[in-house]
Amino acid sequence: MMSVPTQPPAAEPRPDVPWRRYVAIGDSFTEGLWDGDDQTGVKGWADRLAAALSARRVAAGQPPIEYANLAIRGRLARPIIAEQLGPALALKPDLVSLVGGGNDALRVTTDVNGIVALLDQAVAKLRAAGADVILANSADPVNSPIIKLTRGRVATLYNSIWSLGRRHGAYVVDLWGMKSLLDWRLWCRDRIHLTSEGHRRVANAALVALGLGPDDPDWDTPLPPRPAQTWQDQLAWNAQWAKEELVPWMVRHFKGQSSGDGRGPKRPWPLPIDPAPAVGPPLI
Repeated sequence: MMSVPTQPPAAEPRPDVPWRRYVAIGDSFTEGLWDGDDQTGVKGWADRLAAALSARRVAAGQPPIEYANLAIRGRLARPIIAEQLGPALALKPDLVSLVGGGNDALRVTTDVNGIVALLDQAVAKLRAAGADVILANSADPVNSPIIKLTRGRVATLYNSIWSLGRRHGAYVVDLWGMKSLLDWRLWCRDRIHLTSEGHRRVANAALVALGLGPDDPDWDTPLPPRPAQTWQDQLAWNAQWAKEELVPWMVRHFKGQSSGDGRGPKRPWPLPIDPAPAVGPPLI
């Protein structure tokens, strides 16, 4: 039976926010799809985390945190590290979130050991530069009728994330252990990206991983039960997803195209961020 490590009991939350400059690197998860849209802008868990950290610094009489987000949707682990790690280091952050490998895990031919080696080297460079590092594992795909076929690769990859965290002294956000993320109401219709409420909960999980108290103590409390679906409704829902999301993704994959082709980072420079609360009361 597959075994995934669990996070050790949380210590007493630390009262301070020592970080002054936070840089986020990764793929669509960190870019923020689909918390918002491409017309109004996307604002995901990393943006919400930065705003929460900034609010706490300002409340303590400190300058707001400076924040850059270099993540680009569709990126595999190798391009994330090749394209984003150097620019992130050049910004001289004291906190970096590096979350990648999810797009790789969707591919049958993925070399999980190779991804782990790349992440290992990247985290070592960040730590050597004096930055604290946030890593994250993946939400458990057990409830997805097709994506759950990747569960073995996902579990292997994200077991290794725990090892990386321990070896390098990095923080790990435990998405696999979040029971609330097993509810499809926290996911967009593509079943890969979170809703605004999902991103809000992950931002709270990141606060906890950093040793800080969450803005919402009920951040992982499951949503109220919803009426059970008939098998006909379930079948129609899965068929619509396959037609509108799975098939277009497969076509792009076979053509060697990415949803991030031609895109640059949405926030390339570390600017002070609005400290307005961003991870507090539920949005739904």
